[in-house]
Amino acid sequence: MNITLLHSKIQEKSTIKITGSKSESNRLLLLQALFPEFTLENVSNSDDSNLMTNALASKAEVVDIHHAGTAMRFLTAYFSVQEGRTTVLTGSKRMKERPIKILVDALRTLGANISYEANEGFPPIKIIGKKLEQHQVALKANVSSQYISALLLIASKLEKGIVLTLEGDITSVPYINMTLSLLNEIGVKTSFKNNVITVFPTTTQVKAKPLTVESDWSSASYYFSIAALSPVGTEITLSAYKENSLQGDSCLVDIYKHFGVTTSFQNNSITLKKEAKTLTPLVQDLKHAPDIAQTIAVSCFTLGIPCDLTGLHTLKIKETDRLVALKTEIEKLGGEVEITDKSLHLKASTSIKPMVPIATYNDHRMAMAFAPIALKQSVIIEDAGVVSKSYPTFWEDLKTLGFQITE
Repeated sequence: MNITLLHSKIQEKSTIKITGSKSESNRLLLLQALFPEFTLENVSNSDDSNLMTNALASKAEVVDIHHAGTAMRFLTAYFSVQEGRTTVLTGSKRMKERPIKILVDALRTLGANISYEANEGFPPIKIIGKKLEQHQVALKANVSSQYISALLLIASKLEKGIVLTLEGDITSVPYINMTLSLLNEIGVKTSFKNNVITVFPTTTQVKAKPLTVESDWSSASYYFSIAALSPVGTEITLSAYKENSLQGDSCLVDIYKHFGVTTSFQNNSITLKKEAKTLTPLVQDLKHAPDIAQTIAVSCFTLGIPCDLTGLHTLKIKETDRLVALKTEIEKLGGEVEITDKSLHLKASTSIKPMVPIATYNDHRMAMAFAPIALKQSVIIEDAGVVSKSYPTFWEDLKTLGFQITE
């Protein structure tokens, strides 16, 4: 399904309710499978979280997680400790091109029985669940935080827990801290000192209580972009958010001040307000929040200001190579972009070509990041249904703001 977003003007005040964080939901769903004592509220309605739920409930030998990268990493660890169970974990064509070797090697160090069904280092993989006897493992610190979190999530079920040493400069500290905080919340003891993370084994039952998943800050990023591109005085209220969020993408609050967007917290909601601001070039290191790079790059392009975004090396192994995709699509619109394997450099632009079809590359974030352009110029989004991966109601929610959207 391709859609056209006509040049739109949104309402001065709007309110949107955003579903639970995909990152928090997927961690808590796995923990709930290991510790069934607690219940979950406000779980993400994303494709990824639905796939995670179904995979954890499945008794089949072959488990297909389609495009869900987080599920692939977390379930690789989960099925490794399911004693006596054999599972073949597979996914989409793109998933079979996304590396899993770093995690598999780490799990094998702990004693896991994992083999490759096709290409060495890539899914599909065959996992024979067993008791993991070892507890010490090391990883390069700049790898995807999902590899690290996958190990931490199963760690308390290992006889001796886990001692994980990270070698070098750590990339996604907020996502690691999120995992550790959620473990602490259900009663698992952890420690993170210097570059060594320890998760202690849990011998007692965890606390039986309901846990509420905070709404997704990555999904909020598109509304920060919309606010930045709107007239002064525009207000958008989003729920449900915490001022002391575990999610790394909550750094949006500080980053979007650069574009004149202020954020106020009240009653578990945030209100974004556009205020007058002289726009200057943006220089930002996103190594702790790479998922919002696309939104920020498009905001800068649409506002006509240059940006230098660094810390983006993990974007090359996402649903698509997001750096190449950003360069390709922004240049179709008339922008000028240079990329390296870990940075993006956008030159100031003076105009936006109308009715350009934006390719989405099976990547939900490409579709949503480019949508706010409609506040300045009509744009076509190809394969718009891809948003269901993380935010199924995105297009309906944009219509409630006042976006004019036609199929």
